[in-house]
Amino acid sequence: MRRRSLAILSTAAVAALALAGCSAETPEEEPTTEAAADLCDAAAPAGDAIDAVEVDGDFGSEASVTFDAPLEMDEIEAKVITEGEGDPLETGEYISYAATVFDAETGEKVGAEGYEAGSALPAAVSTDNIFGMALGCATPGTRVAFTFPGQTTSDGTAYASQVYVLDFFETVPTAATGEEQDPVDGFPTVDVAEDGTPSVTLPEDFSEPDETEIAELKAGDGETVEDGDTVFVQYLGVKGSDGSEFDSSWSRGEPTQFSTSGVIEGFTKALVGQKVGSQVIAVIPPAEGYGASDGNELQDETLVFVVDILGTLHASES
Repeated sequence: MRRRSLAILSTAAVAALALAGCSAETPEEEPTTEAAADLCDAAAPAGDAIDAVEVDGDFGSEASVTFDAPLEMDEIEAKVITEGEGDPLETGEYISYAATVFDAETGEKVGAEGYEAGSALPAAVSTDNIFGMALGCATPGTRVAFTFPGQTTSDGTAYASQVYVLDFFETVPTAATGEEQDPVDGFPTVDVAEDGTPSVTLPEDFSEPDETEIAELKAGDGETVEDGDTVFVQYLGVKGSDGSEFDSSWSRGEPTQFSTSGVIEGFTKALVGQKVGSQVIAVIPPAEGYGASDGNELQDETLVFVVDILGTLHASES
C-alpha cells in the first residue's frame, strides 16, 4: 500500500507563520540580494529542548529520536545533525526533502514523507516559513532536527508540540531540465527564454484537432505522473484563435500545484504518463477543454498549453 504524503511540513509551515507573527501573504516583489542573505539569519537558534534530542539513522532514510517525553519547548529550536556541501540555500528557492516527525508529548513517530519517490512535492524556502527557520542557508546534504511548540492559531486550529528531522536533498529547478526533443511537425513552435519562460507561435495552418494532441519538448527522467497525482508545474496557456496568453504560472512568478483529477480533460492527458523533468505541449479542442462550461470565455477555444513538470505526489492506494 502506498502512503500518501502527510504534508507534515506544509501544515507546520502555516502554523509557523502565526508563531513568528509573520504575514502568510506571498510578497509581490522579487526577492532582493539582501533578502537572500537574510535566510542565514532566519535559521532558528539552538536551545535546551533540541539539545535534549538525540537523532539516529542515516541521511536519506527515516530517522529515529530519543528524548525524555514529554519534551518541554517554548519556541522553534534547531540543530544541524549532518552538514552538507555545495551552494547555500537562498530565499525563494525550492527544495526536495524528506522528514520524520515525532510527538513531543509521547516520543512516538507521527509519520514520514519524502523518503520514497513521489511522496513529497518540492517546497519553497523563505525567511518566514518552517523550511527557512529549520535550514537557514544550509547546503544540500544537510540534516537538521528542530522543535515545533504546540499552539492554536487565530482560526482555532490546534497544533501539537512536535520534533522534526529534516533531510535537505537538493534545490529544485523551476523549469524543465530534460533532454530536448526534435520538434513535431504541425505543432506550435515553442521558444524558451533564459529563465525558462516559454512563448508560443501558432503555425499558419493551425486547426482544431478532434482530440488532445501532445508532443514532448523535453524528456525528463524523474518519477512518472500517475492518474490522481498532485503535480508541481510551471505552465503557459494560449488561445488557439489568436495565440494570446490566457493563463500562466510564469506570469504569476512561481510554480503551482494541483491534482491531475482537478483540471480539464486535455490537461490531464498532457500530464499522466509523463516524467518529472519533462516539458510537453498540448493542443486541446473545446470538447476536452472548457466546451462543457456554459458561459466560460474559453468555451469555444482550442487551447495550447506548454507544461514543465517539476514534481509529482502520488495518490494513496487503498
